[in-house]
Amino acid sequence: MRVLVTAGPTREYLDDVRYISNASSGRMGYAIVTALQQAGHTAVLVSGPVDLAPPVGCEFHAVESTSQMMEACQELFPGCEGVIAAAAVCDYQPLKRVRGKLSKSGEPISLEMIETDDVLATLGREKRPDQWIVGFALEAQNERENALQKLRRKNCDWIVLNRPTAIGAESNTVELIDPDGDVVADWSGPKSEVSRSLVDWVLQNRGSSANSR
Repeated sequence: MRVLVTAGPTREYLDDVRYISNASSGRMGYAIVTALQQAGHTAVLVSGPVDLAPPVGCEFHAVESTSQMMEACQELFPGCEGVIAAAAVCDYQPLKRVRGKLSKSGEPISLEMIETDDVLATLGREKRPDQWIVGFALEAQNERENALQKLRRKNCDWIVLNRPTAIGAESNTVELIDPDGDVVADWSGPKSEVSRSLVDWVLQNRGSSANSR
């Protein structure tokens, strides 16, 4: 089986040296790639900028911006049976990027932002009946309800709910939610172990989602 995995953050530049991003380490996505390979499957990794070496043997595509991640995923997804979208994609980007470097003026500045492309929702719209999607939802309040709404909006088969404490951490606590809003599995521990459990569960149940019927 060939599975697309997204990992790490994306960056949206204000000028030629400053950017908006987040503290995602990419560890969860990279651990998922390793778990897929250990299970005998082919992993296609699309990763934003992280301080990690790609797992040996995976097909690796480095990106920086959200639009670059979108382009890579749209190109690669048709050749994969599923996607596990663990990337922490920027939700907003500056309306205009300044050429060169913004200099201090002693005055306040305002920044107009617009939404970035929605990578997961786009893949959800383009998903074939024989493909499956696992999304990730990092939520700080109304966690399960917000995760379920994200699953439905973006046409995922399952969504992994985790919390802000997962960012940059070595371990994670997650819940796997199905389209009915049921928590079908939960795991806690090092991201490597959580990833193995997630991969094993999804590969065993990938034909049973309500979105796949």
